[in-house]
Amino acid sequence: MSTVLQRELLAAARAGDGQAYARLVDPHRAELHAHCRRILGSAHDAEDAVQEALLRAWRSLGGFEARASLRAWLFRIATNCALDLRKRRTTAAVVAEALAREPSTAGGDGGIDPLAHAERRERVALAVAAVHEHLPPRQRTVLILRDALDLSAAEVAASMDTTTASVNSALQRARATLAACRCQA
Repeated sequence: MSTVLQRELLAAARAGDGQAYARLVDPHRAELHAHCRRILGSAHDAEDAVQEALLRAWRSLGGFEARASLRAWLFRIATNCALDLRKRRTTAAVVAEALAREPSTAGGDGGIDPLAHAERRERVALAVAAVHEHLPPRQRTVLILRDALDLSAAEVAASMDTTTASVNSALQRARATLAACRCQA
């Protein structure tokens, strides 16, 4: 694509022309997908990351200053999206594993109490949503496993392949960060 055409498409896309934006980014889509797949190890996850990256790029197009090439800018956004997705999926996987290992809540007849089980899952989902934007992945995972799932520090350490002291330290930092966030709100 010539630089003149790229500038024209960029101007049109900045003005809100979705077709111009598509013509601008489509030549990079396959390359972005391959890059994200290398980071994430999954074609499906890579497609999610590319979609998120292109959406972020569309929303941020007004801030693109062309100091670097459009390709480099798209790759930076795609890399960040892929890394964010990997962090989210890692936290979710550790929490899901802990839920799977957790003994079922027994009802009065010795069976599973569906209400208690549903309440527990909802509590975990709310905890994940509440801490997601404020904490780094490791602290988020520790906080959820300790506070929402009531695992011991030793159990959390074993599931994360780390030490109990490291878990306790991450938990203290997570709680301090959340307390600071509540004070600012």
